[in-house]
Amino acid sequence: MRKVHIVAATLLLAPITPAIAAAPTGLSVESLEVLRSYDQRLATIGWRLATANAALCDARAPATGAVLHAITQYEVVTEAAARRAFDFATPVAIEAVVAESPAARAGLRANDAVAAIDGHPLTATAKPPSVVDRDAALAAIARGGETVRFTIVRDRERRDVSVAATPGCAATFEVVLGPEMTAQSDGRVVQIGVRFLERYRDEKVAVVAAHELAHIVLRHRARLEAAGVKGGLFGELGRNARLSQRAEEEADRLGVHLLYNAGYDPAVAARFWRAHGGEIDGGFFRSRTHPATKLRVAAIEAEAATLAAAPPRPSTPALVAQRDQPMK
Repeated sequence: MRKVHIVAATLLLAPITPAIAAAPTGLSVESLEVLRSYDQRLATIGWRLATANAALCDARAPATGAVLHAITQYEVVTEAAARRAFDFATPVAIEAVVAESPAARAGLRANDAVAAIDGHPLTATAKPPSVVDRDAALAAIARGGETVRFTIVRDRERRDVSVAATPGCAATFEVVLGPEMTAQSDGRVVQIGVRFLERYRDEKVAVVAAHELAHIVLRHRARLEAAGVKGGLFGELGRNARLSQRAEEEADRLGVHLLYNAGYDPAVAARFWRAHGGEIDGGFFRSRTHPATKLRVAAIEAEAATLAAAPPRPSTPALVAQRDQPMK
């Protein structure tokens, strides 16, 4: 739950900066419950994409389906409302659980407090607003094996719950607050602006999430940095813009396969960009690091045509084998 301002469907070349978008008086309990519903929707989309495409990712982690958050993620003015909405009997808690995921099958519930992961206590160390404590809990899960042991507190009772995790891509999916149509990846975290979830059905949000996950699969951030590509104003010029556009086009193409592997209709990607590209890419004022919408649609349609015969899943295009090659 962070706020950033960046053009939609962007590969971020600098670390994502944690922040919380809140009014001076903080977020209300009602607003936090709405946010929880958006977080659960994105977590469900991310779960489908990350687990169905684990074979394509060179970095994998145990996927449980439990959405964790920490009280220190929230600004001080929101803390009281967050405690009423989410309980937080311990500093880290389960915000939501993806339906039919390993966490759901093991019996974990929203608002379960998480005291420890695999015996490692979870504590509050960060100054709010910060994702440090939440990320420490996620790192504890990532270090685990096929079974992750949650020590939870529910109704003041402490209990251990073992979750038989599923392999997934090592990626975290987050909802970003704020008025902009934003979506980005830093090579580990996928952030999708809340406006996408407000405006579009899940299958359309999945198009954007798959694009950003494709950046992670293809290691675009590391490869662009290795190529010396600069962000900011210089990213709009010459070689910087050319290589950035290439990364975006590759992510569009691979995203079609990620959608297909996760059971989404790959044709929805072209329909989404044809219908909504003008709302997202800024038209004449679009970032020159991104292809024009017409070019995106053409590339996506051509890639989707390769799946017309419904090949076995997971579909792994040749693009994936190129992720260790320098970008030139």
